[in-house]
Amino acid sequence: MPAASHVERTGDTPRIIRLSEADNVAIVVNAFGLPAGTVFPDGLTLREFVPEGHKVALADIPEGGPVRRYGEVIGIALRDIPRGAWVEEARMRTPPAPALDALPLATRVPAPLPPLDGYTFEGYRNPDGSVGTRNILAISTSVQCVAGTLDVAIRRIREELLPRYPNVDGVVGLTHAYGCGVAINAPEAVIPIRTLQSLARNSNFGGEVMVVGLGCEKLVSERLLPDGQSDGVVRLQDERHHGFGAMLQSIMAMAEARLEVLNRRRRETCPAADLVIGLQCGGSDAFSGVTANPALGHAADLLVRCGATVLFSEVTEVRDAIHLLTPRAETEEVARALIREMAWYDAYLARGEADRSANPSPGNKKGGLNTIVEKALGSVAKSGTSAIRGVLAPGERVSQKGLIFAATPASDFVCGTLQLASGITLQVFSTGRGTPYGLAQAPVIKVATRTELSERWSDLIDLDAGRIATGEATIEEMGWELFRLILDVASGRREPWSDHWGLYNDLTLFNPAPVT
Repeated sequence: MPAASHVERTGDTPRIIRLSEADNVAIVVNAFGLPAGTVFPDGLTLREFVPEGHKVALADIPEGGPVRRYGEVIGIALRDIPRGAWVEEARMRTPPAPALDALPLATRVPAPLPPLDGYTFEGYRNPDGSVGTRNILAISTSVQCVAGTLDVAIRRIREELLPRYPNVDGVVGLTHAYGCGVAINAPEAVIPIRTLQSLARNSNFGGEVMVVGLGCEKLVSERLLPDGQSDGVVRLQDERHHGFGAMLQSIMAMAEARLEVLNRRRRETCPAADLVIGLQCGGSDAFSGVTANPALGHAADLLVRCGATVLFSEVTEVRDAIHLLTPRAETEEVARALIREMAWYDAYLARGEADRSANPSPGNKKGGLNTIVEKALGSVAKSGTSAIRGVLAPGERVSQKGLIFAATPASDFVCGTLQLASGITLQVFSTGRGTPYGLAQAPVIKVATRTELSERWSDLIDLDAGRIATGEATIEEMGWELFRLILDVASGRREPWSDHWGLYNDLTLFNPAPVT
């Protein structure tokens, strides 16, 4: 990513960033924007105020002409846009998405990156060989009806039981709005059911699966247990439960048996290859693809070099850059799997009479992202430069090392839930507008795209990638800093701000199947 080499300055200000020689727009770096009349060294003069992160035309763009950023067409001019003008949303339209039937398949597979040996973290080794970054008792549910009861039980477990098991980091409920009143045999019901099955098996939970059910729901509790496991279910309608107190006691008794097992776990030195890291962005802005996401991409390359597993996601924020990804697929089969997930989501949106252009939020647009194309090109920077080794359908568990695309919606909390189901034990989350997002089930490292956001939210942001935009750090330097922070957080040596505050989002299942 050539961002740092394209910072233009007049003294310390004004500053713009142009990402490619082919681009006819650049974004304003200055925190409060730049006024009309601002003059740059090459003679470019702003015709009007341009906000921070928004685009200025570097050349005259005729009506119907392409607006280029990242060396790609991100929009089509709706009217003439003169040099020095603000290229705002109302002046351009979204171009068509790349056709899925003529994409290059595994035509530019990157050579394997050189191995990176000797990096370790302190993790919790599980009986199946997987490694967690946390030691958590997770209690799953088979139906939303029991969520309130489980909330009460968890409060009592925390107050009465956890103090006796100091090696357990906490207890979480895997609650959701599924299980009954749903078309459980519909083809697409496989997604929420598979997600719940996979969630319970996350490596941060130590293999101690426990399910609380009601007893009359369509999603039978045993379906959430691993194959061959016969115990681990508490049903509230059990005839032995005489009253609410008896229900709570059953939950707490089963929880205590699992706490005893989890309390015997200890951190041990593990190779970085045992990490499963999720990459996500939320509250994106025009700097996401310039600073934070390229830094995530460089860290992803370092992790892949260590032999680790790295997941990137968000179908609608990949769709318009799919032509850049299918050539990087390790095999044609992997490339076709990428296309399969894009096509499925295109059809899903069409059924809802929507398309991918509905994705950019008001906050994205305020941060300078005009079209989903521009957003997608910045989003895929998280994937780094290595070959894409595999593709996961929503909620499917990962079983490979290397760079993996895990198909999810772009919604932060839905994506987070699905990445947990796919097996991540730590997530790195980049943000430009800012969001107090967090997960109770795995640590989340928050990376800011702008220094102003990092300073304003100093007790929510864990790493400031905005230094790339000002030339104070390179993408490579920030990638290494993030890589080392990942190892520290995975080892329990550093606590992300979301864990410090106990700032956690609810799990949210992706359910495209009918609700009855």
